Amino acid sequence: MSVWDDLELLVDSPSPLAVNPNTRGTVKDKANFKVDEDVSLLRKAIEGLGTTEKTLIEVLTQRSSDQRQLIAKAYEKATGRTLKADLEGDTHGDFEDLLVALVTPPAVYDSREVIKAIKGAGTTESILTEIFASRSNKQIKAMSDAYLAETGRSLISDLQSEVSGDYGKALVILAEGKRDESTNVDSAKAKADAKVLYEAGEKKWGTDEAKFIDILCHRSIPQLRQTLVEYKNISKKTLQESIESEMSGNLEELLVAVVKCVKSTPAYFAEKLFQSMKGLGTTESILTRIMVCRSEIDLLDVRAEYKKLFGSSLYSQLESEVSGSYGDTLKHLCGQGD
Repeated sequence: MSVWDDLELLVDSPSPLAVNPNTRGTVKDKANFKVDEDVSLLRKAIEGLGTTEKTLIEVLTQRSSDQRQLIAKAYEKATGRTLKADLEGDTHGDFEDLLVALVTPPAVYDSREVIKAIKGAGTTESILTEIFASRSNKQIKAMSDAYLAETGRSLISDLQSEVSGDYGKALVILAEGKRDESTNVDSAKAKADAKVLYEAGEKKWGTDEAKFIDILCHRSIPQLRQTLVEYKNISKKTLQESIESEMSGNLEELLVAVVKCVKSTPAYFAEKLFQSMKGLGTTESILTRIMVCRSEIDLLDVRAEYKKLFGSSLYSQLESEVSGSYGDTLKHLCGQGD
């Protein structure tokens, strides 16, 4: 994948966390937003005979998350029922999950995905990896607060009891949301870190995972980009290739995800979307999570990377892979124009 190899371009490209949120999303605040009109449209769609899916899709995909929260409050005030409960009662399957995701505040949604991932038999590490590798400190802080409000427990202590080993250590550091967010790059430090990583992995017998975890989970995005360039100069391999050959299992997946997000969060998500639709069957839960979570952050960039990486537009891929009301909702969120 060329996007993961072109390191020189990286150093000058904007840091994903510096991107002003709400400018690269496909979903924006609706102008002339009238909450009462939306509530009555939704009530008609839900209370009438048979649910009018088209109205639900149009209202919920064409309002921002903040506007949906205002709608949900006004809906409950008008009906005495929550919008979430009515959507759950009137729709089903993937379509229901998607609409419920849309009316859930982003931090609460993230926290519920994490709760689902660590609850029950066995932990779903892939969800934890995706969320903690890709969220900013601010998003992680909001998610931790939501987690505490939902469960009465601390996110960090739950992760400590549910995930173990080096993977658990790395995840907990990411979940603390303390990644350096300064934009200054210290080239000497990047060279030194690259050397530490080289000596902790490629150069020695056995790998010193702790060094990889410390550097990849603490340094700022711009600093790590410079480190990736320096690493390739020393090692002749990319850091991603080294991690893939030196490590295995969940830790490998997490650190590779971190490296990919350092390079390009939109490309990371484009690849996840592609994987969720390729082969037999589609993994709807991943599709739903990414499309909803990135719709107000960087879905325009995800679309552009998708086209670059896979040669077809995300919209046309959705058209051929998902159908019915569920597919229509995703296509509304995606928007056309590629």
